[in-house]
This record gives sequence, C-alpha cells and structure tokens, in this order.
Amino acid sequence: MSSKVPHISIALIGNPNSGKSTLFNSLTGLNQKTGNYAGVTVDKHYGSYKFKGVDYKITDLPGTYSLYPKSIDEEVACKALLSEKDSIDVAVIVLDSSNLKRHLLLATQVIDLKKRCVLVLNMIDEAEKNKIVIYKEDLEKLFDVPVVQVNSRSKKGLNDLREAIAAAKVSDTIFYDFEKQKQLLPSNDSYQRIIDSQFQENKSKIKEFELADNIHRFAKIKYIIAKCVKQPEQLNKSITQKLDAFFTHKFFGFGFFFLILFIIFQFIFYLAEYPMTWIEEGFAQLMTVTADTLPKGRLNDLIVNGILAGLSGIVVFVPQIALLFFFIAILEDTGYMARASFILDKVMRRFGLNGKSVIPMISSVACAVPSIMSTRTITNWKDRIITILVTPLISCSARLPVYTLLISIMFVGKKSIGIFNYQGMVLMGLYILGFSAALLAALVLKYVLKTTEKSFFIMELPVYRKPQWQTVIMLVFGKVKVFLFDAGKIILAISIVLWFLTSHAPNNDFEKLEKIAILNNTSGQNLNSQKLEASYAGILGKKIEPVIKPLGFDWKIGIALITSFAAREVFVGTMATIYSSGDSDNTETLREKLVAEKNFETHEPVYTKAVCWSLLIFYVFAMQCMSTLATTYRETKHWKWPAIQLVFMTGLAYLSSFLVYNFLS
Repeated sequence: MSSKVPHISIALIGNPNSGKSTLFNSLTGLNQKTGNYAGVTVDKHYGSYKFKGVDYKITDLPGTYSLYPKSIDEEVACKALLSEKDSIDVAVIVLDSSNLKRHLLLATQVIDLKKRCVLVLNMIDEAEKNKIVIYKEDLEKLFDVPVVQVNSRSKKGLNDLREAIAAAKVSDTIFYDFEKQKQLLPSNDSYQRIIDSQFQENKSKIKEFELADNIHRFAKIKYIIAKCVKQPEQLNKSITQKLDAFFTHKFFGFGFFFLILFIIFQFIFYLAEYPMTWIEEGFAQLMTVTADTLPKGRLNDLIVNGILAGLSGIVVFVPQIALLFFFIAILEDTGYMARASFILDKVMRRFGLNGKSVIPMISSVACAVPSIMSTRTITNWKDRIITILVTPLISCSARLPVYTLLISIMFVGKKSIGIFNYQGMVLMGLYILGFSAALLAALVLKYVLKTTEKSFFIMELPVYRKPQWQTVIMLVFGKVKVFLFDAGKIILAISIVLWFLTSHAPNNDFEKLEKIAILNNTSGQNLNSQKLEASYAGILGKKIEPVIKPLGFDWKIGIALITSFAAREVFVGTMATIYSSGDSDNTETLREKLVAEKNFETHEPVYTKAVCWSLLIFYVFAMQCMSTLATTYRETKHWKWPAIQLVFMTGLAYLSSFLVYNFLS
C-alpha cells in the first residue's frame, strides 16, 4: 500500500502588475525556491503549501499580457502552460480587480486551453476604494469556473482560494473565434493546438487568426464587463493620479528622483557604519583566537590568512548590500520604480534607446546579469543590443564593496558637510558617472549600428501601495543570500589559491630571506613584506606592474585586478588575503592596513587620493565580470558582442584612470 502524499501542480499566471508574485509569497511563505526554466535563463519561482492532506506545488510564471507572446518572458509563460513534461493541473488566473477589462483577455485565453482553472479577483481593496462593484456569482456563471476575491497583501481570502483550487474545474465555455478558426486552420484543432502551433508552423495564419480572435474576445469581454461590473460613471481622481501629477512631472519628477537617490546613498553609509564596524572587529577577534588556538603551521596559516581573511573582506559589506536591496525593493513594491522608468523614457530616446531600456538600466544598480536578461522585453534589435552593451557601465552592487573601501580610505575623518555624509555624496557621484557614461556610449552606438526597425514603448503604471514588508524582507534575504554564497564560493576558492601563491616561493627564496634577516636583524614586518614580494604572487604582480604603473597601481593592486575579473567584489577579498600575510598578529582591519601602507622606497603612503580616485574610476568603467560577458554571449548568440563590450569598457577604464591619476598626482 503506497503512503505517497498526493500532490497538485499549480501555475500562477497573470498580467504584469496584477499582484501575482505577492499572492505567490502569501500562499507559500518561506517554502520557496528559485531556479531556471529548461533551456533559458528566465527566473523560475516555485513553492508549496499543504491543504487538507494534499501537497500543492506552485510555479509563479512570468507576467504576460497574452498567450501570443511578444517577448521571451511571455513565451516562457505560454510554453509552461502547454508543457506535457511539467503538466499543470490547475491554472490560477490572477486579475487586477480595478482593471478587469484589460486583464480578462488573458483569462479567456487560458480558460480556452481547457485546463482546470480558478479566477482570482486580486487587489479587491483597490476596486472597493474606487467604488467598483463586481458581481462574483455572475462571473462564475459566464466563465464556468470558481471565482475568488482576494487581497494578497493582507492575506484576505486566501483560505477561500485554497478551497477553490481544490474544487477547480474545466470550463465548458468557449471564448475563441470558432468560425474564424474553421476558415484558417484545420477544423479539428483545439485552442491549445492553435496556441502550440505558433511555435512550430502556420505562423502567418496564426497571426491572422490572433487579430480576428482578439476582436472577437474583446466583444465578449465588453459584454462581461457590462453584466458583471458596476462602476461610477465618472471616477473620482484617485490618489495615484494626484501623486502621478507630481512624480511624473517634467521638472519636479526628476528633482524627486535624484532626491530619492541622494537619500538612499546617504543612508547606505550612515546606517551601515555601525554593523560594518562590528563585523570587522568580530573577524579580527576570530582570526586572533583561531591563530592562537590551532597548532602553528600551514593549516593554521591557511585558515587564518587565507579563508578567514578573504571572507572578512566580503561579509563586512553585507549591511550595505542589504540596505541597497531594501531601498530598491521598497521603490518597486510601492510602484515608484515604474514612474522612474516613465520619466526617464524621454531622456533615453534622445540617446537612441527604447523606453524599455530604462528598467534594465535601473535594475543594473543591483546586478548587470539579470538586467541584461531582462532586455528580452525589447523587441527592437538595435535598441536591445545597445542596452546590452551599455548596461554594465551602471554601477552594480558588486562594485559597492570596492567603492566603500576606497572612499573610506580617502576620507578618513571627513564625515560630513553640514548634515550630509561626505562619503555618501561621493558614492552617489560614482553612480551618476556610470549612468552618464552608459548614455554617452549609447549615443555613439546609435550612429554606429544601423536598422530600419521602428521601436515603441508601452508601460502600464501600477497603483501606489504601501510596501508589503514580508515581500521586501524576503527579497532582501534572498539577494543577500545569493550575494554571500555565490560570491563566497568564488572568494573562498580564490583566497585559497592566493594564500598558496603568497605563502610559497620558488628556489627556497623564503628560507634565504629568513637567513639574511637574522644576519641583518631585519624587523618582522620588513621580512614579511620581502617574503610577499618574493612569493609566486609577488612574481606575477611584478610582471604586470609595468602595464598598470601609469595608473598609479602597484603589483599588489595588479593581483587584485586580475582576480576580481571573476567578480568585482573579489577585489576586496584579494586585498584582505594579500595584506594579511604582512600582519602576523591580525590585529588591524583591512582599511587600517591600507591607510598605513607605505611605499618601500619613498616611505610615502601608497593609497594617496590620486591612487584611490584612479582605482575608483577604473572600477566605474571596467568590465571586471566574467558572468556579465557570458550572459552577453548567451543573449546575443555571438562572441562579437561580448568582445566589443570587453574592449571598449576596458579601454575606457584604462584611459580614464590614466588621466585622473596624472591630473591628481
């Protein structure tokens, strides 16, 4: 007798901004995972819940307006519904209750696939606020499927939804244009076969059928709205419209946008300073205790000066990374991010970009990899290629540890100008510099790349809502987890390799230096510096030093530049590992070590303002990210584009860094 628990596979499908992902979070709680759909790099969110002894597996499909996809994300959602391998038992169709007319097109299409369905009238509070009355029973009769009213943010109606999913049924109602289908396509085709065939055959006929079918559906939707929805003849001007008059204003809108950015960067330094100090001090104590507790030898040295030193250089920046994602999540959850995209659309067009380029470029503040993947919504080839090429110039969260470290070295003791944090102002300036460089590069590419294809930009602005703190916290937790573990794996591997390279030398050179030190009574610190220079890492650094010396960089920085090509944040971990070999007691933080670092010959500080600014400018422009190059290749299907990206960004970084260093020296 089998004891296997029965399970039901559910797909959440709906238009963008229908509250689908919030409903997903409310249903599944923390029982969530993220992966990729087979063969593509589109995020796949799936979770589970139990109800009356049955396991329900939920997949949150990408938002789509129709089952006739116009972008890669929409195609993924459509194919997931049609997939026989990952069969969907119940399709939960999520609708914005205050905008039913637009959202019902997708609902009628999904119902025609003849799967068990449930209609969810989400954001019912917004409909009630606008005095919109929806007759749920009449909708159930017309659609012949269960209809549930839900407020996914307050979790109102979730139990009713679980009951409806358990009782889901296949509708007997047909919405598609059957007469047109008989004229253009084989009469025995089901609607699912029609949708499926657009990916394989009869594309011209399918296109003709789509146009006729949409006209047919909208006529039915008009009847449904008239019968099932009652709304005031003239809606009062909503709070959203009043706020939009300010936030999307051609002058005040831009002013508010830059004010928001300014506040965010101020808070990133103000609030993160204390936890960062605690983490630095905690790692310093951990390294000291570990060094004193474990038996002296290679293993002790590996753990303390290799693994712990490398990890300390990345964990210390978690507070700032968490704050950055926290503010981004709030801007997205409140609906403001869409307004920022809207007002920046006019600017983008002057530089030859599509308005749809705004979202990838803004989201690059977090990471360029998903941002490049999100360019799939751009249908114009030229606009998409330009967006992919310039997006990595926007400063991402991986650059933040590098920026923070160098800014804190440059402005020791300079906390603020009046009430404004000086470091936060410099940080914002670096982000603006990267964004400006992206626009200028796009302007150049506008005249280099040629196409006759027309571009357009359509965006639906969601209503303003209070941020859902559960969603915000889960997003921050997920992003920090990815940042720590993904970067942590790379840093751990590189730290171990670097430890070996810094603690070993050819031809017994370490033993020779130790003998000379005994004869000359050389100090321990000088001996450590000499051993580091004689190590394999020192030899490698010395070979590349002539190339980077015009930028003000020494061989130690050169090693960090090489390792950080794996991921920009590795720069900090590399520096921590390199400089730990010169501090046998491990009593100083990395920032203290860099501030105290002196040139062996001139005895002048190594990290002058000229060097720090040169490094900052280099990292603003440089393509120090293998993942981004790999994503560019994957999205363009040609090595030409990542090669162009690498050459022009590295060249721009080198030239800019050279000019800055020589100007400030």
